Amino acid sequence: MARMKIGIQTWGSHGDIRPFLALAEGLQAAGNDVHLVITCVDSDAYEGMVSASGVKISVVASPVLTPEQQETVGRTAYAIRNPMTQMATVLRLCLDPVEDAMFDAARRLCAESDVLIGHYFMHPLQTAAEAAGRPYVSVLLSHAAIPSDFDHPLTMPGAGKRIHRMLWWLTRTLLNRTLKHYPDRLRSQLGLPPLRDVVTQGWISPHLTLAAVSPTICRAQPDWPASVRVCGFLDTPNLAMEGQVPPGFARFLAAGDAPVYMTFGSWMPRDPAGQAKALHLLTDAARLAGCRAIIQAPAAATCGFQSDDAILYVAAAPHHAIFPHCRAVVHHGGAGTTQSVMRAGKPSVVVANISEQEHWGRELRRLGIAGRPARRRDVTAPALARRLRHVLASPGMAARAADVAGAMQNEHGVDAAVALVMQAFAHHGSVIVTLADRGGSLTRSL
Repeated sequence: MARMKIGIQTWGSHGDIRPFLALAEGLQAAGNDVHLVITCVDSDAYEGMVSASGVKISVVASPVLTPEQQETVGRTAYAIRNPMTQMATVLRLCLDPVEDAMFDAARRLCAESDVLIGHYFMHPLQTAAEAAGRPYVSVLLSHAAIPSDFDHPLTMPGAGKRIHRMLWWLTRTLLNRTLKHYPDRLRSQLGLPPLRDVVTQGWISPHLTLAAVSPTICRAQPDWPASVRVCGFLDTPNLAMEGQVPPGFARFLAAGDAPVYMTFGSWMPRDPAGQAKALHLLTDAARLAGCRAIIQAPAAATCGFQSDDAILYVAAAPHHAIFPHCRAVVHHGGAGTTQSVMRAGKPSVVVANISEQEHWGRELRRLGIAGRPARRRDVTAPALARRLRHVLASPGMAARAADVAGAMQNEHGVDAAVALVMQAFAHHGSVIVTLADRGGSLTRSL
């Protein structure tokens, strides 16, 4: 197989970056030259990061938001009930300020690369790749984004094709109304026609689309495009920024019953007032539920919270090392955290901030490894405690979570994704690309 120059670009919080770090390392280890471009909304932790296998890592316009702005975005987003309004608000605050910088970086990446790979929201890279005549791989971090007559994120089991088709028509109409102006603005700068549909022309690539979700939870549908392949969760060993096993952890475990882990991930407020409010919610819920807990927060002591025999506060911790020792995990329903909890074989209590996280909460409930998800905007400590007690009192849920973890042991998402990319673009020492244009198709060898 040919050695390829592969450009990868992603934008978002840690959960949107970690999978691409894993994929970049895998592709570099497979003999390619990989350049990963990162725009992080809420952290400068990737600045100066050194790859173990030699991936070139560039950071663009990061962090997008100050801690105060992050709290404003979080508070604003989870107060909005309409998911499209919520999405539009988050993008206006978190993407608009850096879209042009990401587009400039995307065009430079296309000039030096044979193949481009991007987060499914990375329309700057998708647009630049199309204009440059380079094949583009879209990576979906949620299977909720793939239209099908057999499924829709909002339906219950048993709903028919007619209902699914109608819901997808409505969903795509609303998504286009909310999002299409973003890629269309960039496309006009490069002389490209407007998109007809953001989902099928932007999020889903005709060359290759990787659904980076465990097949244990992601059911491939018979009418998905042939380019869509479920590769599995793109996991990576613990990163330094994710912390180490905290001092006193073993002693805390030995002091009583197995604890519950509680985290809001990147949605934990950074400002003292917002973080203290979130800590009160989690702490009070754990005490009301009568369980021991490990609560993750960057500055618990600064907010006036001190560890004791029942609750251990940690700034950060490697989830893969901690989760297996816990009874359950209370979390925000991010794609990465959700699948880490599944891999650890623990039931969940999801407290969702945005609609995508609500989707993950419903999916976990469908698998029988979580109760009804809560919404951050209106959850109270007593309500969260009730959900927690329900999960802890459900041995069937714990057994099912262990079964799911067993099924995931044989999944190797990064290896599968690397193989799919190599098979698609590195055959017999050349890269064969088929590009749709107005007249039909153009085939050439890079």
